[in-house]
Amino acid sequence: MIKVLANDGIHNAGKSALENEGFEVLTDKVAQDQLIEEINTKEIEVLLVRSATQVRKDIIDSCPKLKMIGRGGVGMDNIDVAYAQERGIDVFNTPAASSQSVAELVFAHFFTCARFLQDANRQMPGKGNTDFKVLKKNYAKGIELRKKTIGVIGFGRIGQAVASTALGLGMKVMAYDPFLEEAEIGLEVMGVGKIKTVIKTTTLDDLLTNSDFITLHVPGSKGTASLIDKNEIEKMKDGVVIVNAARGGVIAEDALLAGLESGKISTAGIDVFENEPQPREDLLKHPKVSLTPHIGAATNEAQERIGLEIADKIIGFYKK
Repeated sequence: MIKVLANDGIHNAGKSALENEGFEVLTDKVAQDQLIEEINTKEIEVLLVRSATQVRKDIIDSCPKLKMIGRGGVGMDNIDVAYAQERGIDVFNTPAASSQSVAELVFAHFFTCARFLQDANRQMPGKGNTDFKVLKKNYAKGIELRKKTIGVIGFGRIGQAVASTALGLGMKVMAYDPFLEEAEIGLEVMGVGKIKTVIKTTTLDDLLTNSDFITLHVPGSKGTASLIDKNEIEKMKDGVVIVNAARGGVIAEDALLAGLESGKISTAGIDVFENEPQPREDLLKHPKVSLTPHIGAATNEAQERIGLEIADKIIGFYKK
């Protein structure tokens, strides 16, 4: 029986699909420093991870029975992909399954930032009974998203899902992607059908200088320069709202905090951090930051889609 270790979990739908095809699926979490021994002792052929488990050269070199490494999600910066492939291991992810969930979280942050919900939710429990009118006045300068310009940096599946949602809200969409000139965006209108439009990409500078809201959907890479740093922030509109639900480090956190302090950035929504799982405290406690703990794909629907896509790829691999 072929053994699969889903070290960061797998949805029951994916687990059942694999078990129905005769695979044994192990879901007990194994500590990083015990992973090699577990894989070898139990003769595991398929290792599944999300963002927590690291699959580096030491595991690849020490586990000769590994045939597949799968990432439940989009980015694979926690896997030495090229090295694994050189060693004959099949490496895959699930790029389409979580796009809608991430897009909806982006707008949860945008709506939160536009109406100061991140701070109101902190202040109301302690001051709502005594300073209600003061708080009401403090939060009386919210903005609407409709007719505003959203800049989408990275225009793959997730970026396009964000664009579709933005169009539904009546926003103007600008997109930057060095690997894409244009993309056809489909907007599903319940009871009407699918409306399609083509969005052409622009330069990063053009996007930065003209967007009221900015969201990033690009891969991260440790040790490389941040895509958005001090120079890029200086080019943005005064009072811009920015959301990062991509990878920690694509926005330089020092520059982000400086932009928030100066007012250049009015508010920010952050789902990913440079130092996960221990983000810096000054960012976590900043009153102008809406925070979530890396939950972009953490919906029941996305996890089910991810689980089923994982199962399909593993089953297909072994049926070749």
